[in-house]
Amino acid sequence: MSQFTIVIGNKNYSSWSLRGWLVLKVTGAAFDEVHVPLRRPDTRAAILAHSPGAKVPVLHHDDTTVWESMAICEYLAEQFPDAKLWPDDAAARTHARIVSAEMHGGFGNMRGDMPMNCRAHLPGRGLTQAALTDIARIDALWCDCRERFGADGDFLFGGFTIADVMFAPVVSRFATYEPALSPTAKAYVDALNAHPAMVEWVEASRAETETIYEMEI
Repeated sequence: MSQFTIVIGNKNYSSWSLRGWLVLKVTGAAFDEVHVPLRRPDTRAAILAHSPGAKVPVLHHDDTTVWESMAICEYLAEQFPDAKLWPDDAAARTHARIVSAEMHGGFGNMRGDMPMNCRAHLPGRGLTQAALTDIARIDALWCDCRERFGADGDFLFGGFTIADVMFAPVVSRFATYEPALSPTAKAYVDALNAHPAMVEWVEASRAETETIYEMEI
C-alpha cells in the first residue's frame, strides 16, 4: 500500500475531487484512490469514515489527514518541493496564490449554471448572463497571467502549478459548454485539457456508470 490515499467523489461531476486528485497526480507520487459516490443516502456516512469535514477530497498521508482542497495543495507543495507546484519567482508565486484564492472563493454563478460534467457536450447551455460575467473575468484573469508570467510554457505561469489545478474544473466546463473565449484563453483550455493527467481523469469519468440527475442540464 502506498503512503498516500486520496478520497474522491464521482469523477464526472466532482470539481473539488478533480483538484485534489490532480495535484497529487502531478507530484508523481504513488497513491491509492477511494471512490465515494455522491448524492446518495449513505454518502455523508461514507465520507465521515475518512474525514471529520464530511466532504471530498480527503488526503491521507501516513498519520496525517487533510480534508480541504487548498490545504491539500499546500501540503503537497511542501512534501514535494521539486514538483514546483508554486512558481519559483516571488512575484509570480504571490500572483498565483491570489488567482488561486479568487477561484477558490468565487465564480459561484458559473459553477451553479454550468455544473461540471466531463461526459457531456452541451455547447451554449448554461450560459446565463451571470455566468457570462464570471467567464469574462476568468478570461481576463487567464490572459493577464499568460502575458505577465506564462512565457516559459503553456500554462498560467508557464509550467504547471497549483493555479492550473484550481482552474482545471473550469477548463473542463469550458470543454463541455464551449463559451466564446479569447484566443489566449482558448489556447490555455486546449493545453490544460491535453495534459496527461486531465486526459486520464476524463477517460475515467466516461467509464463511470453513476448519474446524478440534478447535475445534468
